[in-house]
Amino acid sequence: MIECRELRESVISILNNPILTISRATPLISIEESPAAPRKHHAYSGGLIQHTISVISIALRLSDVFEEIYGIKLSKDLVIASAILHDIFKFYQYERDEVNGGFRARNDWYLSHDYAIIAELAARKAPEKLIRCLSEIHGNVPLTMLECLVVHLADSIDASFNEHIQNVLMNIARDIENLSRGKYRAYDVFIKLIERGLGKALESIIGTTRSQLLKKLLRELQ
Repeated sequence: MIECRELRESVISILNNPILTISRATPLISIEESPAAPRKHHAYSGGLIQHTISVISIALRLSDVFEEIYGIKLSKDLVIASAILHDIFKFYQYERDEVNGGFRARNDWYLSHDYAIIAELAARKAPEKLIRCLSEIHGNVPLTMLECLVVHLADSIDASFNEHIQNVLMNIARDIENLSRGKYRAYDVFIKLIERGLGKALESIIGTTRSQLLKKLLRELQ
């Protein structure tokens, strides 16, 4: 998908070896199991990868819309590369939450993922335009490149969309925990709902009263 050789090689380098060479820190979870943001959006195992795939897809669609409507042609190579890498080192920031379930931020971590990717790309001698784009996406410096703006918007859209659905499901899960007097932990119930798929989980909610839904879920958990 990425035609520019320099950009493609930089992305492949990170994907093949997603380890920070600029730090002695070691991750406590794998990139495959990492959430995108514990307690916020995609707060479940595999959430980081799911979010990344969605951001790539949304960013490409936005690029097409802006070209069709406004005649603005963006570098899709830069859009794709930046979307792939924009959150990639987030898994360094998290650990398993043995108390509440799921994941939480590490207390011993000191380098935010948005700074980590910039430093790592610089250390690996990535193209300047990629380093610049990644630095702009998260708002560390003013947005000056339209490709960065597109990825920034795609990131916000997907995070907000998932967070809205996640909050609905988590509220139901908390009700289950309260009704069962702690027998069923809220996060565990939330994961069971997520495992159905967001679409199916929402379908089971729509058109059902809260009371009916909670009774049904309690029966399924028993």
